[in-house]
Formats: sequence, C-alpha cells, structure tokens
Amino acid sequence: MNYKAYNIKTFKELNEKEKFLPDNEMKEIEIASLVFPFKVNSYVLSLIDWKNFKHDPIFRLVFPQKEMLKPEHYEKLIKNLDKKEALQKAVYEIRMSLNPHPAGQKENIPEINGKKLEGSQHKYKETILFFPKQGQTCHAYCSFCFRWPQFTGINELKFASREVEVLIEYIKANPTITDILFTGGDPLVMSSKLLRAYIEPILKAKIPHLRNIRFGSKVLGFWPYRFVSDADSEDLLNLFKEIIDSGYNLAFMAHFNHYKELESEVLEKAVENIRKTGAIIRTQAPVLRHINASSEVWENMWKRQVALGMIPYYMFIPRDTGAKHYFEIPLYEAWKIYKNAIRNVSGLARTVRGPSMSATPGKVAVTGVSEINGEKVFVLNMLQAKNDEYVDIPFFAKFDEKATWLDELKPAFAEKFIFER
Repeated sequence: MNYKAYNIKTFKELNEKEKFLPDNEMKEIEIASLVFPFKVNSYVLSLIDWKNFKHDPIFRLVFPQKEMLKPEHYEKLIKNLDKKEALQKAVYEIRMSLNPHPAGQKENIPEINGKKLEGSQHKYKETILFFPKQGQTCHAYCSFCFRWPQFTGINELKFASREVEVLIEYIKANPTITDILFTGGDPLVMSSKLLRAYIEPILKAKIPHLRNIRFGSKVLGFWPYRFVSDADSEDLLNLFKEIIDSGYNLAFMAHFNHYKELESEVLEKAVENIRKTGAIIRTQAPVLRHINASSEVWENMWKRQVALGMIPYYMFIPRDTGAKHYFEIPLYEAWKIYKNAIRNVSGLARTVRGPSMSATPGKVAVTGVSEINGEKVFVLNMLQAKNDEYVDIPFFAKFDEKATWLDELKPAFAEKFIFER
C-alpha cells in the first residue's frame, strides 16, 4: 500500500471524490478539527467500514466529532467562523480550557547543572521519558489522545528535545534510572537514520544502571508497513537487534484501541518481524466510550494479542483532558468491563493491569468494589507513584457510581488518601 497522509483540507478534497462522508458530516468534522488535531492515512482509512461509519470504532478513533466539543464551545466556533482573528482567539481559549497538561506534566521536567531537559519528563525514579524533536507527530491522530497539544502548533504546549547528550548526562547522574521511554507523538515516525542519532549515543555511553529501552508507539495500529516494506524497514529492525545485542531489554509499548486494528495480514507480519529481533511487545490502551467500552471488545483484543505473541500490559482510564466528557465512563463501569473481560481469558492475558488512572500522584488502579463494615467502597492501589513508599499499598475510597476520575473520589476510613498525607 502506498502511504498517503491527509490533513483536514486534503481529506476534504479526497472526500469530494470518494464520497466517504455526506457534506453535513464533513462540515462538523471540519469544525471539531479546529480544536482537536486531525490526521489520517491511507491504511487507517482502509480499516473503516464506511457503510456504517457512524458506529465504526476506527472512524471515531481518528475523526473528531461534533460531540467531542461542549455545546457552548461548538457554538462559539460557529459564531466566529468568518472572523479570522476572533476564531483563532476562540480556538486558543477553548484549548486552554481543556486541561492541556494533565497529571502535572510540566512539574516533571528534570534539570541537571542548571540545564533543563525541556523534552523530558522524570516522574517515577526508574523511568525517564524522552520526546525526540522529530518524533512529535504520528501516522494518524487519536481523537482521545491526552497529548493532543503536541500537534496543535502552539509551542508553549509542546514537549520536544534533541539534547541527547544532556539526557545521557542526566541518566548517568541518576543511578535509580533503569528505563528510558522514547515517546511523543510517536518516535517511530522518524526514519531509522534519525532514530539512530538518538539511540547510538546511548548505546555507546554504556550506562551501567540503564537496562531497558522502550518505544511508546501507535505505528503497529496505524502503519504496520513500517516494519514490512518501508524503504528503511530492514535498517529499523537491525537497529532493534543492535539494541538487544548491546545488552538491553527492548520493550515495544504498542497502542491498540480495538481488535479491528489486529486483523490485517500486514499487522501479523510486522509483529512477527519485530519479535524476531528479540524485542518484547506489550500492549496498552484506555477504555473509551464510543470505541471499546465493552468487555467483549477487550476480551477479543487480549486474546488476539496473546495469539500474536504480544503481552497485554495496561488498561487505562482516559485522562482528564481534551474531549474527556465524550470518552469517559464511570470508574465502576470501567472496573466491570475489566473484570468481565479478564475472567474470560487465560492466564497468559491476565498480565494486564488496570483500570488505571495516570494521575498527578501516580498510577492509581481500581482493583475492586467491596463492602467493609457495612460501607461500600472502591479498593484502590498505586501501581506506580512519585513517592514509591505508596506503591502496592491498597487503600479505599467511598463508592461513587458516577465518579470518573481520582479527584472526584473521597477517602473512606480516613481523612485523606495515602498520597495526601
């Protein structure tokens, strides 16, 4: 398949020829895309059932919907469509009201010898996140993405860095760091040549306490040809082998939101090629209304992932940013989806953790609902924490059937949660 990426303008031109969408639907998508970044490619378009596009999970995954905007925001855009400066101001104000940096991301920027690593985050002592400058885009944009500000063109909202030497200096000075996660955007949109410019200095540095290199990527779902037939596919796979031959564990943190992304032959071949390098593929995704909010979807997705040799890793709660109101489901519902799915898969798929909220204090999982001393409560657990003393200590919140995020919960049997003391 030939790779062709589309922005809202070029997709509109394609739609005029192919008639994927009626004019009214196209117009609503245009308006929603003023706030939420839009990008799609030829492969993703081929996954969509255009005869039933309104209910197709891949369509909702990449095409911004009118309902993703709050009614007052949509009306504000409509009112200013013909007023360039007023429209730009309205778009900016709406974006700033959508919590563009959830979970205190701006607070996690590391520093060494007076130098800030602006394109990095260091929240948990074992893992540093690195945002390579040329990887701050994706093959297509997820409509729910909590890093949507990366793609808006607003510099103040971006994380990006090419300062690999400062990164190495920082890792050397922090012996608790065992993992580096290349993220974005998607670092695997970069050519293998560009990626080598980041990876090879790290390999040559031979940092004794750095053991794991991770790539957070949606490329398997959005362009699996990256590992099959792209011009530098072979060199990219060779780079993976070089990482492993240098003594590192290479973890491919793959994002899949629906089992429809796992059904193509080219996806199977891409997974096979990656696994042959010795890399481990772990899978993760948030549970999203309109896309995968059913136990059957997750059950099928985990079974398929295991069959392909991948390891189910995380079920997330969508972060409190962007179009959260459109995608969110109550924590209780998310837990029931997880529970009903996990009981129908073998132990090989029960490696998945969640449903988990990546909140300011850490990753908080809803591990159950119970009744203690006559009170119904959520059983919570910190899978990861800024203060590692709180990791794997169960704690309780008052049961709230409507709560969708940590800040909506109140502690049970205590005045404060453990991370607030």
